[in-house]
Order: sequence, then C-alpha cells, then structure tokens
Amino acid sequence: MLACSLTVGYAYGQESAERGLEIAKERKARDKGWGDTTAKMSMILRNASGDEVERKMRMESLEIQDDGDKALTIFDQPLDVKGTVFLTFSHALEPDDQWMYLPKLSRVKRIRSKNKSGPFMGSEFSFEDMSSFELEKYEFKYLRDEEYDGQSCFVLEQIPTDENSGYSKQILWVDKVHYRALKIEFYDRKNSLLKELINYDYKLYLDKFWRPMRVEVVNKQNGKSTALLTQELQFKTGLDESDFKQNSMKNRR
Repeated sequence: MLACSLTVGYAYGQESAERGLEIAKERKARDKGWGDTTAKMSMILRNASGDEVERKMRMESLEIQDDGDKALTIFDQPLDVKGTVFLTFSHALEPDDQWMYLPKLSRVKRIRSKNKSGPFMGSEFSFEDMSSFELEKYEFKYLRDEEYDGQSCFVLEQIPTDENSGYSKQILWVDKVHYRALKIEFYDRKNSLLKELINYDYKLYLDKFWRPMRVEVVNKQNGKSTALLTQELQFKTGLDESDFKQNSMKNRR
C-alpha cells in the first residue's frame, strides 16, 4: 500500500510539474516578438504610515533572442536620484548582469549576484525583480484552478533555480484567456510570505502584447509598499544593443 501511494504521489507530482511548465511556456510564447519599448513611469514609495515619495523615471527595454532581455532605467526626479542609471542584462542560464551609475560618486557600480535580493532604489522591488521572466530561471508546478478578480486562473508555483535568489518560491495567478500574471506572492528563504504583487489596468499593444499600467507591491512583513505607474509606453522605437552599453551609462540623460 505504501509503495502504491508513493507511486501515485510521484506520478501526480510529475504531471503537476509538466502542466506547470506547459502553462509557463504558453505565457512566455504569447509575449514574444515585441522588439523594444520605451516608457515614462513613476515609482511611488510608501512607508508603513502611508507617507509617499514619488520618483519619475524612464525605461528602455530590448528583446534578445535566445537569452534574457536588456533594460535601462534612468531616474529624472527628485533631485537626490536625478541622473541615476540602472542597467540589466537578464540571462536564461547564467546569473544576470546588473550595474548602477551613481552620479554623486560619478562611477558605475556592479550589483553582485549575492546582493540581488536587496531593495532596488529603496523600493519593495528587489534587484532580482528587475530581471525579465525566463523559463530556465524556475521550476514550475501547477497547483489548481481558481478565480481571481472575476477571472478564471491557473495557480502556479515557481521555484527559483538560482541559489542566490531571495525567494524560496513564488505563487502566481495567471488568467486562462490571455495568460497574464494577475497576482504574485513572494515567499522568503524561510518560506514565509514576504510580499504580494498585483498587476492592474492591463492595456493591449500591437493587438498582442498586454502590459499593466499600474503595479502594486505590498511588503507583508514591514508594511511598506511601492507602486509603479506607466504614463507612456511605445513599442518598436528603433533601439538596438548599442543603446545598452555599460560604458555609456554616465552619458545617459
């Protein structure tokens, strides 16, 4: 009886993993071919008391075939962060490369892999969160079907494969129609709920690509939160890899 139970449990686990990967692959496939984007955004930082600080920024992104994407973020306001530039080369099979240009120090600082779980610019996003979604970065498991915000969803578990990840797992609610991530729960290395991310106000671009106009992250352990608001977003603006160079970060304005 015990051997039979173990066999059934293994078969179910394998089926759950296969289905989870299948759903994740479909989610990734539906977001291929966007090319490049430029965006104007605001980042709202809130402390546990609800006090807010707004930062204005621009983001440029480039889709890379057979690897992770590249992204460049330039902060314009307020004065204490003006001119700060963040560059990410996401990778599918290797640790991401990330650099930050700090105008006050007039130098480019490399973000070490062991520091990826640290807060990005004092927000509730980590450096790890600023990377593109790549299938190879996770092991997947289908958990169940569930309705969220009036939409029928797949609920998936994805476990980071990077030993330096700040997360033990993430739980996602992915809608069955468009395969958009509606909600993500992040669990810390002790397997306790750390934060919750919700994507709001999805907008369709080029009749294919869905993007949330508002992203809210709430830290369940310290009460702080961060909102990322997109005011303008353009696709296929002509960016190429020459626009994403480490040695040109100082000159980006």
